[in-house]
Amino acid sequence: MAEVAHCLYCFDMLASSYSKKTPLSLSEIETAYQSLQLRKASADSNSNGESNGVTTNGASTNGHSVSNGTVRPERPLFVTWNLLKGKGKQLRGCIGTFEPQKLEEGLASYALTSAFDDTRFNPIDKKEVMHLECGVSILTDFEPAAHPFDWTLGTHGLRISFTYHGRRLGATYLPDVPVEQGWTQEETLLSLMRKAGFGGKSVDFQKMNLQVTRYKGTKASATYAEYKELMEYVEETGNAKVDVYI
Repeated sequence: MAEVAHCLYCFDMLASSYSKKTPLSLSEIETAYQSLQLRKASADSNSNGESNGVTTNGASTNGHSVSNGTVRPERPLFVTWNLLKGKGKQLRGCIGTFEPQKLEEGLASYALTSAFDDTRFNPIDKKEVMHLECGVSILTDFEPAAHPFDWTLGTHGLRISFTYHGRRLGATYLPDVPVEQGWTQEETLLSLMRKAGFGGKSVDFQKMNLQVTRYKGTKASATYAEYKELMEYVEETGNAKVDVYI
């Protein structure tokens, strides 16, 4: 399951790439994040005399699980960087893999690959970092769709493939993309085919022999402000990370 701590770890990988400092490990980020959430929950409880249900056994913190050394299954994953602009977002990079990854290694790799190597965009500049949001998607339940419309908006991501002018083309959209764009199923499929390289008429797209794999996933997101808050907490509690956050 994708967690806020995974996004904060990606931020630390990105920030550390500029400062040349050694990033924290994923488990260190998770532990620090859990501790910070517990402190905030305790402060809230003391101020209003009520408990918010945050546990101290490492199972959950404000709805976000922390592994505490348990075995993590290998999963396909994607890392997305968005530039926050007013009330909107501008995509700055999104790259991942359908090959199952060890979580820490996969996040570390694709945090930087999506920031610097997405050929649709210029590499993320250091001055942009404080305006970023990071999203982590962890994917599960891959299965072939019975037909191109055999999937549910907001539930399934799509991976398509088809042959066009003698070339095999393919592309994917994560489960949240069509919902964020307000697309119908038909609009989603056509957009995805355009993304893959389909240049035919819109009315002809359903004539293609379109192969669709549907999948599910969980997504978490975090902003730079949340990352900075965590790093300040890490410094305060004695594990200084000076000059790592921007």
